[in-house]
Amino acid sequence: MRRGPRLTLTMRRNGPISRVLLWAVMLVPAFAAAQQDSSEMTRKVTSRVVPAYPELARAMNVKGTVRLQVVVAPNGSAKSVKVIGGHPVLAQAAERAVQKWKWERVAHDTSEPIELRFNPE
Repeated sequence: MRRGPRLTLTMRRNGPISRVLLWAVMLVPAFAAAQQDSSEMTRKVTSRVVPAYPELARAMNVKGTVRLQVVVAPNGSAKSVKVIGGHPVLAQAAERAVQKWKWERVAHDTSEPIELRFNPE
């Protein structure tokens, strides 16, 4: 029974230190996550495939920009492609083309922002 009060007393006495340690433990993962976001960098594209302008988009006179977020594997191939914005008809063509792109090789996955403009001319 005596241990309970002692622990409480120790926590009260070391309260400010405990709070500082708690904040440090909470901030270190946030700092590490911010450093990991640096993997979002621009790798050199070694091979691009120009997206085909969809016939449906041409018939509808749809033009615009498609924004994609691509996770690139260490070997330089597209691991995953996520459409961030743009017309769905154009987005599908952009996604298919970017899946075929190749980037320079690096030691780890990176996240690459891609923006493609479509104009029916």
